[in-house]
Amino acid sequence: QVQLVESGGGLVQAGGSLRLSCAASGRTAGSYTMGWFRRTPGKEREFVAAIRWFSGLTNYADSVKDRFTISRDNVKNTLYLQMNSLKPEDTAVYYCASTTSSRGRYAPATDYEYWGQGTQVTVSS
Repeated sequence: QVQLVESGGGLVQAGGSLRLSCAASGRTAGSYTMGWFRRTPGKEREFVAAIRWFSGLTNYADSVKDRFTISRDNVKNTLYLQMNSLKPEDTAVYYCASTTSSRGRYAPATDYEYWGQGTQVTVSS
């Protein structure tokens, strides 16, 4: 079992920044990928970014590329999402997730086995 706990969400004005954190505990050893997803009411869950834990290779959605940065701290077992130049359309509940899928950082949401509870990000215009 893997437990994931997100933090760092909040209210920010357009153009501002936030950093989300996701603390992982439990059986985190092994070759795995962690990702960030987001969901807004009435919309499908959307992929944001993913990172291979040991290699650090990343993948981003086009909508956040060059604005968001995913990273991890191997010692603290913590995943981060630095979000800059935020836009109102980035408003969503953000979730971190973990997968051992062989598709790695290109794994779809359905491949992810463990999910956090989510943290709300609201960007005002």
